[in-house]
Amino acid sequence: MASPDAFPLPDQTGRTVVVTGANSGIGFQAAARLAAAGAHVVLACRDRERADAAAARIDGSTEVRLLDTSSLDSVRAFAADAPERVDVLINNAGVMATDEVRTPDGFELQLATNYLGAFALTGLLLPRLTDRVVMLSSLAHYGGRIVLDDLNRTRRRYSRWGAYADSKLADLMFAFDLQARFAAAGSPLRAVAAHPGMAGTDLTRHVPAPAAVSAISEAILHGFGQSAAGGALPVLLAATAPDLPGGSFIGPGGLAEVQGSPIVVGASRTARNRELQRLLTREAERLTGVTIEVPDRR
Repeated sequence: MASPDAFPLPDQTGRTVVVTGANSGIGFQAAARLAAAGAHVVLACRDRERADAAAARIDGSTEVRLLDTSSLDSVRAFAADAPERVDVLINNAGVMATDEVRTPDGFELQLATNYLGAFALTGLLLPRLTDRVVMLSSLAHYGGRIVLDDLNRTRRRYSRWGAYADSKLADLMFAFDLQARFAAAGSPLRAVAAHPGMAGTDLTRHVPAPAAVSAISEAILHGFGQSAAGGALPVLLAATAPDLPGGSFIGPGGLAEVQGSPIVVGASRTARNRELQRLLTREAERLTGVTIEVPDRR
């Protein structure tokens, strides 16, 4: 198991990093490490009280701004009042295996929170971005499917795990598509992705399970997985490594990518499908009303 303390970060002094969902789990661990390395960290969270409590536990420069990625109104309000300069955007906020819920925008909750909100936020913040976007994916992306005419599962039977896998596949495909757009435009910006392996966070809070099943799951996690601090390491490498190529996907380097020191890892064939990446971005633009326009930085 990788030791977070054995992974020093480059000096982040003078840099501003936005971390969505930073009040707990991997988002909190990443925010704390980045602030300790000198960055000014914006904790972009939907719960002000929990975010303020998290910020109080972090040594370094932080601020709290409200953001609910399941709501396009919230995303637009956050973007309108965001810092003038954002060096790194870490799209970490997410939910997993929820009951079937529709957001006020009419989207399936996991797609909205994990993908469409992050997509819209990225598009709106691109003019302020100086370095990179980090998308949080998952090993679950291998089980995802992109059904372009039914992303929101209005026709397909709802599957809590299927919807989660779809959203994490979409996150990864967006990172790859965005990097291709940066490269085509000659932009110095980078888009990368990361996954935490099997990390102990409260992301599973929506998963219904009897007490006995939960106890077994906890035993498996502690036996084979890693802490939230360990799960944050791929995110931190993706966000800070100065020579990391755009389009990289970072995950744990141990057996089955469940735990271990962060390395560049592979992705599914579907995730690498360039035409499907383009079509997915086009559909996300239609659904969110946000167009991905790469700023001219040449």
